[in-house]
Amino acid sequence: MSDMAKDKAARMLKRRGSISSLSSHEVRAKEFLGKSKDSMSTVSYMDEPGHDIPRLAIRLENTYQLGPAKRFPVVTVNHILKDVLTSYLQEEKYEAELCRQMTKTISEVIKARVKDLMIPRYKIIVIVHIGQLNEQSMQIGSRCLWDPANDTFSSYAFKNTSLFALANVYAVYFE
Repeated sequence: MSDMAKDKAARMLKRRGSISSLSSHEVRAKEFLGKSKDSMSTVSYMDEPGHDIPRLAIRLENTYQLGPAKRFPVVTVNHILKDVLTSYLQEEKYEAELCRQMTKTISEVIKARVKDLMIPRYKIIVIVHIGQLNEQSMQIGSRCLWDPANDTFSSYAFKNTSLFALANVYAVYFE
């Protein structure tokens, strides 16, 4: 990662209040060894060093509730996706390292805003893809065990002059 791209990403993420670190173990290893790859896979926030705090298991009584008391608000989550993607990416130009960090930041912001809705018993999964807009196509597929009566998803696609972004929020009911 060039120093100029690091500085720009650090300023942008600091301005937006990101909690991701720019110096992940992949970047540090690459700088230390002096090697670079043509492509780099994205590392999740939990894969970075220092995030291995064990969680305490909470034991709860069974409720025997088989369905949600309140349905997942897909329309509200669509508005959240549109607002976050537009505010973060409206004026951005595509840069690979910056977009790598932005996917982490945007997914964390979306997950926090959806969790603020306080919808009980839904597991929230957020996936954000950012790519260069350069006359190409992309196909994304996902699979999981799905209960069509209770589980749902929300999706929003964003595009500006140099990049595109796709954000998906999956809401899986937890019995």
